[in-house]
Amino acid sequence: MPYLEVKEVSKHYATHTALDRVSLQVEEGQIFGLLGPNGAGKSSLIRIINRITAPDSGQVLLEGKPIRESDLRHIGYLPEERGLYPKMKVGEQAIYLSRLKGLTKQEAEGRVRKWFEHLDILPWWEKKVEELSKGMQQKVQFICTVIHEPKLLIFDEPFSGFDPVNAETLKQEILRLRDNGTTLILSTHNMQSVEELCDSITLIDHARVVLAGRTEEVRRAHSKGTALIRYDGQLTPEELTRLAPIEHEQNEWGGTIRLPLSEGEDLRHPLSLLPQTLRIRHAEHEYPSMHEIFLQTVQSTSQEHE
Repeated sequence: MPYLEVKEVSKHYATHTALDRVSLQVEEGQIFGLLGPNGAGKSSLIRIINRITAPDSGQVLLEGKPIRESDLRHIGYLPEERGLYPKMKVGEQAIYLSRLKGLTKQEAEGRVRKWFEHLDILPWWEKKVEELSKGMQQKVQFICTVIHEPKLLIFDEPFSGFDPVNAETLKQEILRLRDNGTTLILSTHNMQSVEELCDSITLIDHARVVLAGRTEEVRRAHSKGTALIRYDGQLTPEELTRLAPIEHEQNEWGGTIRLPLSEGEDLRHPLSLLPQTLRIRHAEHEYPSMHEIFLQTVQSTSQEHE
């Protein structure tokens, strides 16, 4: 049984369909990528899961039961639009928001100080929020989202405003939360993060699900049909003619060659074609990036709606 299940959810506005019979499943303890271009319906679905709005039809199940208001205490939600009070001191505000999640004052202060120290923002405790950079504000908002240790975390564009160093810190925190049993939903346009973090994905476009599955299986299903091989040594013109590579680059030390693969074929065959005088440094079945798959799928869907 999935931890969270969205079943045939639709949401209509006066002149716009935000969601059209959308279904998806999120397994417990996984990082799930909710993907799609702007206006696809992702935010509408997140609001429905958080019971901010209600669907016109369909339902959302949490652990097999319709999600209720009382379930929200087990959910942490980091919206794309942040909501900190700019004139309030950082530490004071974090404690206040933590107490709204049901923590006692003592619990809140202890957990907040521990998180501030962990993310290296304790020196900012007495500063006002407006004095913090966007990235520092993001850290505070992240802490306020996870402070009550919810079973389900929903992050909408969590890497917005972070420099590469702090984005990497956040990625490691997300993985740590997953490893500790938290279920996470990431809504993001950062496809590299999807590849690095997400166990499964669902891509929504024009209000409907257009692609879903485990991340690696999705990439395999969109195989380029090529073997990428890097080697030390030299290939002669005669050997290259025999191999008929899709692409080849070579210098005085070695090179890179791409050879065609038949459907279902593994790497043993293309490797067997190479002369034994070469030293193989790396060989892989080449799959497209999630960025490429995202663009290809969205462009295809857009053409269907023209």
